[in-house]
Amino acid sequence: MQRSITDPRPAHWPSDHPDVAHGRVGVLLLNLGTPDATDYWSMRRYLKEFLSDRRVIEEPRWKWWPILNLIILTVRPGPKGRDYDTIWNKERNEGPLKTITRSQAEKLATAFGDQPRVIIDWAMRYANPSTASRIDALAKAGCDRILLVPLYPQYAAATTATAADEAFRHLMTMRWQPAVRVAPPWHDDPTYIEAIASSVRTGLAKLPFEPERIVATFHGMPQKYLESGDPYHCQCMKTSRLVREALGMPQERWVTSFQSRFGSDPWLQPYTDETVERLAKSGVKRLAMVAPGFSADCLETLEELDVENRDIFMEHGGQQFAYIPALNDSDDGMRVIEAVVRRELSGWV
Repeated sequence: MQRSITDPRPAHWPSDHPDVAHGRVGVLLLNLGTPDATDYWSMRRYLKEFLSDRRVIEEPRWKWWPILNLIILTVRPGPKGRDYDTIWNKERNEGPLKTITRSQAEKLATAFGDQPRVIIDWAMRYANPSTASRIDALAKAGCDRILLVPLYPQYAAATTATAADEAFRHLMTMRWQPAVRVAPPWHDDPTYIEAIASSVRTGLAKLPFEPERIVATFHGMPQKYLESGDPYHCQCMKTSRLVREALGMPQERWVTSFQSRFGSDPWLQPYTDETVERLAKSGVKRLAMVAPGFSADCLETLEELDVENRDIFMEHGGQQFAYIPALNDSDDGMRVIEAVVRRELSGWV
C-alpha cells in the first residue's frame, strides 16, 4: 500500500500499525484549586487535600495529623463553605477561580489560533480538573512537549513548587513522558508590572473618591518559610515597589501587607487586617486595596478583602473603601499570560 506523504507513521511501520498522535505542544495553566461544591463534605475533601500538602504545611506529621483531622476538618468545612457560597458562581455551579481560569485558557487558545500545533488547557492543583487528568488529555492529543504555567507571579514553595510537584508525580507514572518546561515567576516582568499599574489606574478612575492610601496585599506565609530560603517575600516586595514606581505614587501613600494568615505561628508582616484597622484608627477615611499576587479573583480577594477587610475598615472609622479586581481574564491580564507563554515556548514553536 502506498503511503501518503502526510501519514505520521514512519515508513518502516506496518500498514496496520495504529496511528500515534504526536508533534503537538501543550500549554497547561495551573492554579490553586476550588472545592467542587460548598456543602460540608465537598469542603472537607478540598481542605483535606490542600492542608495535607507538605509544601503548604511544613509541620511534622505526628504533630499536624491530629490537628488537621480531629479539629480543622471537623470545624472549618461548615464556615468555609458558607464563605464560598457568598462568592459562588451559581450559573455554572463553581467557584470563581475555576470560571476565570477556564476563561484565561480559552482566550489564550484564541491568541494562539494561528498555531494549530499548540493546545491550551488548564488544571487545578487541588480538586478538579486535576493536573494528572489534563496532562493525560494533552498527551493523548499528541503533545510530546508540555509547558506548565503555574499562575503565580511570585514564586513560593507552597504554590509554584507544589504545582510542579503534582505534575512530576504524574509524569513518574507515564511510560512515554512528554518533554516538560515550567514557566518561571514573572514578579518583575515589565509587561506584568505595567498591567498591574494599568489596572490600578483604571480602577482608581472609576471610583467616586480619591483614596488616601492604597494597600497592596499579598497572600501571606509563615515567617519560618522565608527564613528557610523561600524567595516569595522578596519577590512580593519588589513587585510592590515596581508597581508603585510605575504609578509615580509617593511611598507614604502606598502600603504593602500580607493577608490570610492561618494558625498561631508568626507569618509575614505587616498583616493586612491589622494594617487596615491601624489606618482607619489613624484617621484615614478613604482606602483602596489591590492584590497583585492573585492572577484570578477567589475567596481570598472577593470575600476576605472586599468583605472582611471592608468591614474592619468601616468599623474603625473608615468611610469609603474599594477593592480593585485582580487582572483575571482582562486584556491586561491576558497580555501578561500570553507574553509569559510565548517567551517560554521559544524554540518549541
